[in-house]
Amino acid sequence: MKRILPFACFILLISPVYSQDTIRVMHYNLLCYGQTCSYSNCTSSNNDETAKNGYLKTIIKYAKPDIFTVNEIAKNAAKHQLLMNNCLNVDGVTYYQKCNYSNQSNSDLTNELYYNSDKLGFCSQYNIGTSVRDINIYKLYFKAGNLSTTHDTAFFTCIVTHLKAGNTSSDSIERATITNTIMNYLNSIGVKDNYMAMGDFNVYSGNEKCFQNLVNYTNPDIRFFDPVNKIGNWHDDSYYADYHTQSTHTSSTGCFSTGGIDDRFDFILISDYIKNGTQHFQYIPSTYKAIGQDGNHLNDAVNYGTNNSAPDSVIDALYGMSDHLPVILDLRVNQTAGINNLQIPAFTNVYFANPVNDNMDVTVEVPAKTKLIFNVINLLGQILYSKEIETTGTIAYCSISTESLYKGIYFLKVSDSGNNSIVRKFVKG
Repeated sequence: MKRILPFACFILLISPVYSQDTIRVMHYNLLCYGQTCSYSNCTSSNNDETAKNGYLKTIIKYAKPDIFTVNEIAKNAAKHQLLMNNCLNVDGVTYYQKCNYSNQSNSDLTNELYYNSDKLGFCSQYNIGTSVRDINIYKLYFKAGNLSTTHDTAFFTCIVTHLKAGNTSSDSIERATITNTIMNYLNSIGVKDNYMAMGDFNVYSGNEKCFQNLVNYTNPDIRFFDPVNKIGNWHDDSYYADYHTQSTHTSSTGCFSTGGIDDRFDFILISDYIKNGTQHFQYIPSTYKAIGQDGNHLNDAVNYGTNNSAPDSVIDALYGMSDHLPVILDLRVNQTAGINNLQIPAFTNVYFANPVNDNMDVTVEVPAKTKLIFNVINLLGQILYSKEIETTGTIAYCSISTESLYKGIYFLKVSDSGNNSIVRKFVKG
């Protein structure tokens, strides 16, 4: 059984002494980095890894992201490390680190998150396997200047996904299923927070169900927002040309998609908290951009004619690297300092056999006496079972009957009296 790291970490209630910093976030579909992709005819010859390393190095040095999330990197942990060593930590830069490799879906292509460890720290990671590719949920924290003495910081979560490509009805249904899984998971957590959802959504219109799941979910507390509020029928419409991200090519040797830049496939969406700066992180207006997009290349290659949106070397690197453009935005960090009312979860680990049959025996480590609430939640976010116990020692036990559950995937959410929670996915066999 794979152990999944806690989604919840320390929650801090702090006194109002402020400092500020800026975090740059970037997402990019790398087009079969380190992987032969038969579906798009990408090979080591027409999508050379060494050349891509040079292109990506140029783009990263120009954009300087603090958070760099990617789609379409090989299903090989060594390639994830190679990218960091050859494209990020180069020319004197040593501060990039990466999160944990994940491929529960057994896909040829995976996701990753790289981060500037001078500014940010890794808190936890939760991975959800799907019929297409993993959904990766990364929780990071800001490294305030006095973090080592105050142990006080602010958290945010990046949700990285790569939805099914194609414009058939079945493709659309599959995309909607995955975004519904994301939203139901957040609903099961039950916390309004700093969330960003990013990835290649492969969506042609904002009216498509998969996108509406994100921006118009039934629980308004966890809905996402488009930072530039440009939601519509993006395909081949000049009104949205400033934000189109695919394709950078009009011709190809077989690997790159063609057609010129006429689709908005790649996104970074933000939660209400980030939109309004409610909890320490706030989107800085006018910083959301598609790198290399000048709004004048509808149905053209990114390097056709004149493109003054970035240096020529960067425009050429974007053309050579991928058939997508990366998207970026900046966040302002309003970081408070102090350790008043520091709350630490009253439990640290949750254990049970997975998959389960007719009964789930749960063991919880509890360093302090507390009340624990156990909820079993389905993929629709509905609570199917709830039980409350008072702990008396360092280990708490809870036996949950699952006999009435249908076979499938569910979540166990364990919460304490301080509203801290840990969520675990389980399978009813």
